[in-house]
Amino acid sequence: MSMTPDAINRLVAQLARLPGIGEKTAQRLAFHLLRTPDLARGLSNALVEVVDRVKLCPVCFSLHDGPEASRCSFCTDGRREDRLLCVVEGIADELAIERTREFRGRYHVLHGVLSPLEGIGPEQLRIKELLTRLQEAAVEEIIVATNPDVEGEATALYLTRLLKPMGLKVSRLAQGIPMGGDLEYADQATLARALTSRREL
Repeated sequence: MSMTPDAINRLVAQLARLPGIGEKTAQRLAFHLLRTPDLARGLSNALVEVVDRVKLCPVCFSLHDGPEASRCSFCTDGRREDRLLCVVEGIADELAIERTREFRGRYHVLHGVLSPLEGIGPEQLRIKELLTRLQEAAVEEIIVATNPDVEGEATALYLTRLLKPMGLKVSRLAQGIPMGGDLEYADQATLARALTSRREL
């Protein structure tokens, strides 16, 4: 029999479903929210607003809070280059690239990567929509910006096999030693990738 009220147990259970949140952390968060009712109400209102207002862009599948069929700010920005398209795994990756202020093309968000063990195949990603989009757009180069892990590499390879026959230039983000990193501490895979991705000075 639980010593805490059912409402708190339900809150802990919901918080523990969030990525990176274990039961102990969920419990701490629940008790903190209980002690700060203004924060709890603000969080509750923000969650409802996000669910009700934020939609996927029908073109690139980024997020926007406009009417249902409207496009996001990336797609409506006339200063962006239509010939460049960056394919990313998720919204967080898109925002990370955007923060560099180096990329001025368009985006396409897959909302995941291929992962057969988790039952995620091409049908669960926005790959079909990407292919449809490419038939209608004037894209010349696709930058595949998936993460350099097993699933990201598999997704990049799958996309390359689909896109190359379409006559498109397909490139991959360079990978290697991070800025300020020491060679002696780099793992073998990173060092090997840095060597093969080297560029002329």
